[in-house]
Amino acid sequence: MTDALQTAPPGEADAPLVPGKAPADTRVVVAMSGGVDSSATAALLAERGYEVIGVTLQLYDHGAAVGRKNACCAGQDILDARNVAARIGIPHYVLDYESRFREDVMEVFADAYLRGETPIPCVTCNQTVKFRDLMGVARELGADCLATGHYVRRAMGPHGPELHRARDLDKDQSYFLFATTREQLELLRFPLGHLAGKDETRALAARFGLPVAAKPDSQDICFVPSGDYASVIEKLRPGAAEPGDIVDETGRVLGRHRGVIHYTIGQRRGLGIGGRKGAEEEPLYVLAIDAERRRVVVGPKQGLAREALTLRGVNWLGDGRPGPDGIEVEVKVRSMREPVAATIAPIPRRDGVAVRFAAPEYGVAPGQACVFYAGSRVLGGGWIAGS
Repeated sequence: MTDALQTAPPGEADAPLVPGKAPADTRVVVAMSGGVDSSATAALLAERGYEVIGVTLQLYDHGAAVGRKNACCAGQDILDARNVAARIGIPHYVLDYESRFREDVMEVFADAYLRGETPIPCVTCNQTVKFRDLMGVARELGADCLATGHYVRRAMGPHGPELHRARDLDKDQSYFLFATTREQLELLRFPLGHLAGKDETRALAARFGLPVAAKPDSQDICFVPSGDYASVIEKLRPGAAEPGDIVDETGRVLGRHRGVIHYTIGQRRGLGIGGRKGAEEEPLYVLAIDAERRRVVVGPKQGLAREALTLRGVNWLGDGRPGPDGIEVEVKVRSMREPVAATIAPIPRRDGVAVRFAAPEYGVAPGQACVFYAGSRVLGGGWIAGS
């Protein structure tokens, strides 16, 4: 359990999901992946008297992923979601979104790696099939809201609903939800965000007698059965793994690689070239990926330091956009990083944002997200385009 528990923002921990509407008169669609989080969410809301409908999306169905456990939205996990729904006595529907998932998530994932980027398919999935499309299903079913098992908090502010980090910062998933729109936030609910941690969720699931109470967490990249994402990219884009040179910052060739899709910014292991000779052998890191020339640029750790970056595809959740002089916020450039101080400002004549760090940040990778915070509140974020 984390020792960094946040106090709740003006919130909805015990408040009705829809203000002024009794639970018995409130229809809630719960996105059920077959894991313990979404299962506990459905059971908790059913216990509170809401009319709960479980919906599971079949997102892929290929090879070893069908039978593999701990991979949401395929095979065994769909069966687990169905069993949970039967246990708590709610209707449950499975929707085949395989073609949409392939087009909107898997294809985008593969193309990003071919450009030398490091994508986050979980964010893309939330942007598309899980929120955009599933929200449409919820409306078709006449639901008042759509609930998920994400560890974030939704709170009503003076200008409408706000997105906040989870009470348990170790489980906080706000980084992956930065692209949630204001319109989507009106309909979304996150009942687990106020819990003290995953142990409390599992205790809830055990109390409800759910068969998934002790089920391990799912993998981040759910559609990669073996953890070998490069092989998935090669299947989606045959011939993608073209060999090329590993070079230092001056362009001097240090070795060969078997395809840029095998590398990401900040990577140290698996380069196959050793370190840089000196008084002591200096470890080398991937500093940049030049996909056009099929080059992987390596150098010492200090070469990863970045003072600023630019973002594209920015989504704003704050009460207003920053002016030309910018505003001081905290930002995260990787999901497992702690937020750091920075200034963000719009880029004139471009739909982007410039971010300047108070102190150099390491491992900034194009294709990852940069998310803005003011305390626990998520102000928005965007995709890293350059540094």
